[in-house]
Amino acid sequence: MSPRTRSSIVVVGDCLRDVDVFGAVERLCPDAPAPVLAAAQRRERPGGAGLTALLAARSTRRPVRLATVLGSDADAMRELLAGVDVIAVETGGTTPTKTRMLADDRVLLRLDEGGLEPCAASRELLDAIAGAGVVLVSDYGRGITADPAVRAALTEAAGRVPVVWDPHPHGAPPVPGATLVTPNLSEARGYVRDLLSYSSEDHAHGFPHEPAALGEALRAQWGVDAVAVTAGRDGAVLRGATGTSVTPATLARGGDPCGAGDRFAASVAVALADGSAVDDAVRTAVAAAAAFVAAGGAAALDDAEPEKPESPHEPATTDVVADARARGATVVATGGCFDLLHAGHARTLAAARRLAGEDGVLVVCLNSDASVRRLKGPDRPVVTEADRAEMLAALAAVDAVEVFDEDDPRAVLDRLRPDVWVKGGDYATDELLETPLVRSWGGEVVAVPYHAGRSSTRLLARLENETPDAVPSGGTP
Repeated sequence: MSPRTRSSIVVVGDCLRDVDVFGAVERLCPDAPAPVLAAAQRRERPGGAGLTALLAARSTRRPVRLATVLGSDADAMRELLAGVDVIAVETGGTTPTKTRMLADDRVLLRLDEGGLEPCAASRELLDAIAGAGVVLVSDYGRGITADPAVRAALTEAAGRVPVVWDPHPHGAPPVPGATLVTPNLSEARGYVRDLLSYSSEDHAHGFPHEPAALGEALRAQWGVDAVAVTAGRDGAVLRGATGTSVTPATLARGGDPCGAGDRFAASVAVALADGSAVDDAVRTAVAAAAAFVAAGGAAALDDAEPEKPESPHEPATTDVVADARARGATVVATGGCFDLLHAGHARTLAAARRLAGEDGVLVVCLNSDASVRRLKGPDRPVVTEADRAEMLAALAAVDAVEVFDEDDPRAVLDRLRPDVWVKGGDYATDELLETPLVRSWGGEVVAVPYHAGRSSTRLLARLENETPDAVPSGGTP
């Protein structure tokens, strides 16, 4: 048996092939009241568990493996799954294919064809599950999750690593002990209706009461730790042993919802692999799914995706800056680690905000966790970058937060090109590395009043019962 690798993500499920045919409709068929699609472009991509694995692989540097079943077209499917380590049982038939015909991004027709012959799980596939650090089950009702050997391996995995289960109405139920099950609202209603007594009165109270009740019923029925019921533009409702939490979604204007559930499940698995708690993973996944839909959904997979989905509390920085530029407003930026927020931070941010004026915007350039570790040592930061960004974005003075990985902010400043770059008064502005860069586009570098004795380092020293006088003073982020 292969050794378990904590950092690996193993996706288990049914692989499909998705084809989109794009074109325009300018006339009807002469012999039937049907539109004639003049095809202009054809795009092919993995679907089902294949799409989920591909999305996960594009979201993390961790190894992503896909445990699935493929047919006689296995080589072609492996080409579509570049970047994913495919562990497949090969059988007769061809991968089920779903072809959508689209005109002006509207689906006119879907054609389903192909299918695979039944087969048993291989030792290699079972070993892949046994060696997972996180397991993501992407069930599309084609039989792999009903295989007794696969279910035994998944049940064993649920006892030692996070298991995320994205269910399907025609698939097998989640194994007991799964960390999180992620049905959408329609699926959750169907499961409860099939498993328990259920009537239209049970969902009369609407959102979020209905998904919370459904989640609790399914959590008890399946014996799983938590259920996150996704509800499209409303977001998701997480029901666990300690209660209910609701994550609203950022409104995605337009876009294609195809693949949004796969994006959600993949993001949850990646977040859990990174050490996030379940509620934080769900919040990350809601934001990722909304951004995915807004970017065009699975149909836009060939286009470059952002490396990080924006947080529901973090406006897209480029949009905030572009909007300010269009209004002729002032763009002000400041930056730092902001590890433990204190009065010095608040005063610096308030001063920077005043420099932006009533119509301007303030962007905070935030050192990533890796950047903080290099600057301040292996025990910092105390607060993760996601939480630091969320705290800053919640402040009235801050319009957007931009996380950067470098040791200094020159690269992020070159992208944003603010009119004013603000630093604490303990810095000599002419000596800063970034000063020549900011001045190169006509920007100003200014210092705001210094707040002696207030710093994250001093706060940590007090918490650790160290002598504050032994710690270098400072009041900047």
